[in-house]
This record gives sequence, C-alpha cells and structure tokens, in this order.
Amino acid sequence: MAKTRTLYICTECGGTSTKWQGQCPHCSVWNTLVETLPESVAPARYSGLSVLSEVQMLSAIEAVENERIATGMGELDRVLGGGLVKGGVVLIGGDPGIGKSTLLLQALSALSHGHSTLYVSGEESAQQIALRAQRLQVDTENLQLLAEIQLENILSILQAHKPAIAVIDSIQTVYSEAMQSAPGSVAQVRECAAQLTRFAKQNGTSVFLVGHVTKEGALAGPRVLEHIVDTVLYFEGDTSSSFRLIRAFKNRFGAVNELGVFAMTDKGLKGVSNPSAIFLSGHRADVAGSCVMVTQEGTRPLLVEIQALVESSPMPNPRRLSVGLEQNRLAMLLAVLHRHAGLACHDQDVFINAVGGVRINEPAADLPLLLAIVSSFKNKPLPDKLVVFGEIGLAGEIRPVQRGQERLKEAAKLGFTKALVPAANRPRQKIAGMDVTGIERLQEAVMYLREV
Repeated sequence: MAKTRTLYICTECGGTSTKWQGQCPHCSVWNTLVETLPESVAPARYSGLSVLSEVQMLSAIEAVENERIATGMGELDRVLGGGLVKGGVVLIGGDPGIGKSTLLLQALSALSHGHSTLYVSGEESAQQIALRAQRLQVDTENLQLLAEIQLENILSILQAHKPAIAVIDSIQTVYSEAMQSAPGSVAQVRECAAQLTRFAKQNGTSVFLVGHVTKEGALAGPRVLEHIVDTVLYFEGDTSSSFRLIRAFKNRFGAVNELGVFAMTDKGLKGVSNPSAIFLSGHRADVAGSCVMVTQEGTRPLLVEIQALVESSPMPNPRRLSVGLEQNRLAMLLAVLHRHAGLACHDQDVFINAVGGVRINEPAADLPLLLAIVSSFKNKPLPDKLVVFGEIGLAGEIRPVQRGQERLKEAAKLGFTKALVPAANRPRQKIAGMDVTGIERLQEAVMYLREV
C-alpha cells in the first residue's frame, strides 16, 4: 500500500513545505509548521466566479463615499468607522464566553427591522440560539437563522436569499467538501474565508466572521485570514468583569485602534456613554503611586489611571510586572529614571497596572508611568485633579504626543484642573478652568512632584 504523502503548512503565512522544519522557510517564524494532507481540489472550482476586468485610468474613476449601514449599537458603529459597508467583511475574535455571539445577535436583531439578515450558526443549535435570544429579550421576528457548517450549502442559501447582512459563527467550524482536511485546519479556514469574502464582494452582502483565538490571544488559523478581510476586531476584557472592550486592529473603511466600550448586563451588551469613568478608580483620598493620564484610542481620548507599587525586594533579581502596559518599555523607563533623575530601583520590586483592564500601547504613557513610580517610591501622592501625558526619550527629554489639545479638553470636561504635559503640547490659548504646565526634561517632572 502506498504511503500517504503529507505536507506541512505554516499557520502564520500559509506557506507549504514537504518536510517538517523548526522554522518556516517562507516567513522565518519558529514552530508554526503543521502536518496536513494535500488537497485534491478540482481545477474548475473558481469557474464562473471571476469577472473579466478592464484597465481604467485612475483619474477617470469616480470616487464615491461608501454607504454606511448603522448597526443600532453606537459603540460598534464607532469601531467600524461609522457603520457597516456594503460588501465589507468583518472578522471579530475574542476569548470564549466574552460576548461575541451575544453582540452579533443583538446587532442583527436591530438591523433586521430595515434589512434582510441571516445568522449562520456552526457552533450552536437553532434551539440554543433561540434560548439566547429569549434571554436577551431581542426582537427576532425578521431574523433568519441557519444551522449549517458545510460551505457549499451556506453559499447556495446565501445566493438564494441574498441577505444584506450575514453572520458566520464561526469560521473555524465551516468546511468545504472540495477539501479533505478537517474543519478548523489551516487549509479549510483559508479557503472558506476566501470564498465567503468573494461572495460578499460580488453580491454586496456585509459579512461578519467570528474567529477563535489562541491561548496567546491571537486569532487562530493562518495569518492570511486577517489579510483577506476588510476589518479585524478584537474583543478584550476579563470575563469576570462586566466591561468589554472592542478594538479595531485593521479597517479599510475607517480609523484603526478605535475602541468601543460595552457593559455586560442581564439583557446583553450595552454601550458605555462615558468610558473614562470606568478607567478611574475614584479614590476618596489622595494615595501614593496613582497618576491619571489621557490616552488616545483612535479618535477618542480616554482618561485612564496608572497605578504603581514600588517595594523593597527580598530577592537578588527584583520583579518587574506590568498589566496593561508593555513590560519591556517599563524596564527601559526605569533605566532612564536612574540615569537622568538619580532614582535607582535596582533593589525594588516594581508593579504597574492600568485600571479597568485597558491595554495602552502608545508612548504617551511614559511620563505618567514614571511619575506613578516616583510617587510610590517616595510615598508622596500626586496633586488632586492632575492629568499627565508625554513620551520620554532615552536622553531624558519629554517628547510631544499627537492631539494634545483634544486630550486636555477631555480632561477639563471631566473636572481636572491641572495638567503636566510636554512643552510642545502646551496650548496656545488657555483652556478654561485648567492650569497647564509644560516641561522639557524628566528632571523637571521629578522636581514638580517635590514642590507640590
């Protein structure tokens, strides 16, 4: 009996290799090659799907703004860039049980009043979906449901009904008869996503694809899956908390890094109108090691409290733990603090936390992070109603950040009366009710803390 020939496919780039290797020869990522059987696909499976294109002059093409479809959920529309786009494909991922299916069921229920919708469930039965809808008390009178995982059947029903919005929950459960591998494999996920995207573009149907995530939090399956779709959304937040965050990492029709904030209730997800309130702990008295910053998430400024705890370490290697902020940047900033401010933490444990479970990736958190560390180390609270932001360079300089004026206005709107910002971000016109101090060096920030 002839031996079955196998191939190895990279889960990151989708490249193939005839033998297993520790490093993918195509994208050079380690330990990503997965064994699979070669696919025997008919060469004519794309026949009839392609349309002959003509060469056009770019200047002769009329640029028309994409028509948006409001989902009825303001926070979701914000992350999508104003609403759904006809023919757009949205990939949404998150940890199990965080609320992906709940959010999409609520959105489809609102959309079904003015548009034809179809919910394709591959993970749950029709009865389970009905029970969830009853528990959430959503209107399902015009909402169509299909429990199916075979791609060819899904495409035929989509072609027959031609819904305006469709949800595929989830892409890892869908499989194509043209391929031999199991559902969820690299080849199946890539092929099913490609054909659903092709259908969406040709028929103008807006499609939501629900994706599983790995234990590291990245979307499972080949990396090419994120390149196929138009928008990639990630659900963030702790399942033990009532708050959920949706962040856009890719959006061909809107701004990236937009953030939507929801609260999980007994009737589903509700948008949070003032998200800054959940990221501030609301201490009744001044405490050391706490500093409030203004971070820019897409087009939205948010106030977030940064907390630091500096304590003498009994171990030869002090711990550096950061939650919500980049840990490598913390080590770099501690070195800058020692070099340019004379504050040594080489024998101290340093713990950092961003309140509310939000993740901050921008360098504007450098200055509030170090001020929180200095405040905890000196056991001296920062002034009340003070907001801080600014990037710190390796030479100890305070660099400006983008949209400084909008950040200050948001802080003033929430009752903050003092601000410590880079000198280049100091507003030309005084902001009513706010005293803004501009600094250029890290030493000035430390001196500011000593003087107050």
